[in-house]
Amino acid sequence: MSAATTPVPAAGRRSLAPVLLRVAPGLLLTLAALTGPWLAGHTIDKPVTAAFAAPGGSAPLGGDQLGRDVLSRLLHGGTALIGSALLVATIIIVLAVTLGCCAALSPRLRSVVERSADVLILLPALLGIMLVALAWPEGGRWAVNCAAIVLGTPYATRVVISAAAPLANAGYVEAATARGERLPYIAVRELLPNLRATVLALFGLRFVEAVYVISLAGFLQLGPQPPDADWALMIRENSPGILLNPWATVAPSIAIAVLAISVNIASTTLAPHTARKAVLTP
Repeated sequence: MSAATTPVPAAGRRSLAPVLLRVAPGLLLTLAALTGPWLAGHTIDKPVTAAFAAPGGSAPLGGDQLGRDVLSRLLHGGTALIGSALLVATIIIVLAVTLGCCAALSPRLRSVVERSADVLILLPALLGIMLVALAWPEGGRWAVNCAAIVLGTPYATRVVISAAAPLANAGYVEAATARGERLPYIAVRELLPNLRATVLALFGLRFVEAVYVISLAGFLQLGPQPPDADWALMIRENSPGILLNPWATVAPSIAIAVLAISVNIASTTLAPHTARKAVLTP
C-alpha cells in the first residue's frame, strides 16, 4: 500500500481530543469575557433591583450594593482584565526574550542581568504595586500594568537565560559567531527558534501572574475606580453584603480563578513536556 493511501491510525486521530478539551475552557471563557458587553442585559451603572437583592427576575445573579445587575457587570468586567493581562504578558515575554537571549550569549551582560533580576524578584507584589501607584497617582489601569510588567519581567528573564544558556555553545551558534554575525542577529535567528516551546509555557505563567497582580490592585482600588465594572473591584465593593447576596462576591471570584486556571492549563498543554519542566524548575 502506498504512503499516500496509508490510513492514519485511530490513536493519532484521537490524540487531539485531550488537547482540545484542555484548551477549550480557556478559549471559551476568554471569548465570553471579550463579547460580554454585547451580551449584558443592562448597563453597568443602572440600578435594576434593591441593594443586594436575591437572584431572580431581570437579575439572574441578583443585585450589588447599589442594586445594579451583577451578571451584567460580570460580563463587562472581564474585557479590561483580559486585555490588560494579554498586554502585560506580551510585553514581559518580549523583554524577557530580548534580554535573556542576549545575556546567554554574553557572559558580562549575563552577570549584570542576572544580578539585577535577582534584586527585583525580591520585591513583593503588593509593595511594587503601591510604589508605582504612588509614583503615578493618575495612572489608573496603566500604572497597574506597568507594575505588573516590572514585577514579571525579572523572573521571566531568568527562565529564558536558563533555557538559552545550554544552546549558546551549540555548533550553529558558534558557526554564526565565526561568520561575524552580531549579537542581536544570533539571538533572534539562532536561539529564539529553539525556545518557542519554553516561551509558550512562560507566556501562560506570565498571563496568570498578570491576572493576579491586576486583580490585587483592583481589590485595593489602586487601578480601576468605581463605577467601573471590574471583577476584583466587584469583590471589594460587595463583600459587606456577602450574606445577603453571595453571588455579588462569589461570581467574580470564580471568574478570576477559572480564567487563571484555564489559561495556564491551555498554555502548558500546548507546550512540550521538556519546556514545562524547564519553566517550572527553580
